Amino acid sequence: MDSASASGTGESAANTSPGRDTTDTEYARCDMVERQLRKRDIRSQRVLEAMASVPRHLFVRPELAAEAYADSPLPIGGGQTISQPYMVAAMAEALALEGNEKVLEVGAGSGYQAAVLSLLAREVIAVESLAILADSARARLARMGYVNVRVEFGDGSEGWPADAPYDAILVTAGAPSIPPPLIEQLSEGGRLVIPVGPPAQQDLVRVVKRNGHALQETLFACRFVPLLGKFGWPPGAGAAEPSRG
Repeated sequence: MDSASASGTGESAANTSPGRDTTDTEYARCDMVERQLRKRDIRSQRVLEAMASVPRHLFVRPELAAEAYADSPLPIGGGQTISQPYMVAAMAEALALEGNEKVLEVGAGSGYQAAVLSLLAREVIAVESLAILADSARARLARMGYVNVRVEFGDGSEGWPADAPYDAILVTAGAPSIPPPLIEQLSEGGRLVIPVGPPAQQDLVRVVKRNGHALQETLFACRFVPLLGKFGWPPGAGAAEPSRG
């Protein structure tokens, strides 16, 4: 669910295939990494390699495959969109993953962000509040062979207690405040990255849990769809650019 305050070229891939990877889509993905990520200060080589690996065009509707590598969100159904590539990379980088972590993602959407995280962590549990998106993301990720990702249907504002604690938690929706259950489900030394603020604009916040306390820092301004649920906004809260992973 992302839409960040980031500008870019808006260029898209030509002749992309909706069902497989091709020379054109590989080129478009490499171009996306260079123009939209590396040149905009995404420094983690692991994140850049993950973004260059995941075939983004397979996470969008076939008729939008040619726009998959553009510098913008794209609709995925249910009134939601796949995240802007830069935001996917920036949030993944902010988690500082080393490869052995168990990660919770709140807001699975298309499954794209979870696929990227799966290449950076040991295990990913993605919670999605829209059943239609949860079902499609689960099937897509399984079909594509992302075996260390599990998609669950539920209220992500409450986290996913069954598999807690988590080494890292990523929330792809804007919250009015940091949901207490997410802090509770974060392991010692764990990182939580979440947009916090009013529906029109939020700050992307990183929280590190040390000695049971939540140490908070603001990374940059962003705009996300509202986080709904028990610890989120009430239904009907609006945002300019609804999007999901």
